[in-house]
Amino acid sequence: MASRVGAFAFITLCFTLELAWQGTAKPLLPAVFVFGDSMVDVGNNNFIEKCNISCKANYPHFGVDYPNHAPTGRFSNGYNMADQLAQLLHFDESPPPFLSMSNASLITQMSTGINFASGGSGLLDVTGNGPVCTQVLSMTEQVGNFTNLARMWGHADLISRSLIFINTGNNDLFEYTDFKDRNCDHNNREFLQSLMASYTRFLKDLYGAGARKFSVVSPSLVGCCPSQRLIAHDPKNPRDVDKYGCFAAANDLSRQLYPMIASMLQDLSLELPGMSYSLADSIKMVESVFNNTTTPSYNFTVLDRACCGGGPFGAGGCDSSAPLCHNRSNHLFWDDYHPTDAVTGVAAKLIFGDTTGLFVHPINVQQLVEL
Repeated sequence: MASRVGAFAFITLCFTLELAWQGTAKPLLPAVFVFGDSMVDVGNNNFIEKCNISCKANYPHFGVDYPNHAPTGRFSNGYNMADQLAQLLHFDESPPPFLSMSNASLITQMSTGINFASGGSGLLDVTGNGPVCTQVLSMTEQVGNFTNLARMWGHADLISRSLIFINTGNNDLFEYTDFKDRNCDHNNREFLQSLMASYTRFLKDLYGAGARKFSVVSPSLVGCCPSQRLIAHDPKNPRDVDKYGCFAAANDLSRQLYPMIASMLQDLSLELPGMSYSLADSIKMVESVFNNTTTPSYNFTVLDRACCGGGPFGAGGCDSSAPLCHNRSNHLFWDDYHPTDAVTGVAAKLIFGDTTGLFVHPINVQQLVEL
């Protein structure tokens, strides 16, 4: 029953948001500042010379559905979640990437927002800065870049009325479950607590720079990505799978992490005067897709295979030579790690306007920006 209610609520929500969008053009808040990983990176990794090509997205088929069909550094066929949420807030798209601007431009850009996110990064500084990506902007660097600019800019009042949008933690889980050298002494609880210690520090640093409104997206069911399905179904070393055929160990970590994030945010909102937040439950969102494949508002019928990529589950990686599906709108996954822009569009609308309490807690972003 709950999943059917959620599906009906989403149909209503989409219609309502379309009407709202048609009637208003002025941004709903001064600025948006984006932090996190490849789910919201709009091109910062393009400017990191030592970043491996596998952690960049500035080549085809990336961007095949973006305006002018151009790859931009977004790990998507089109817009990503940062763009789509920004559009619901009546901006054209995500603010530009931090590394694309001069120092003078950065100060000016603070008035409408900057995207600090870096694909491959995580809550831990080591995440992404190893064999997979070699070099990315860690969350420590992202938050440090913001706080330095905020101090130079000096408009804490404007920052307090702006939105901090964070989507991080996915890559920490990928690396913890993928790499054998990090699994030698497995202590899941200790690992997750280390993530939360870092997360708490970042939020306090952002708050100290003037931030008051936080939209946080939890890590999703990372074990359902084509790359993780491939690991779980390796005939030479098969792993436990869950009811969706996904890598169970990775998904278990996601499920353990969500209540820890929820508790952290609640505690911080009581500790830090004026802090407000909206937490999006990515796990519930993905489960809703798995459980409602025939719902017209979703219509995601290809759930276990990447649109761009060859081999089992399409997990062979996306580039100009990779097989490309014709219908991106019915695929859950764009490549071996990332969702299609159709999926992130659904997620952005739920983050912005869900009123059912199924996907966003304790309030949605529309309510958050009105505070």
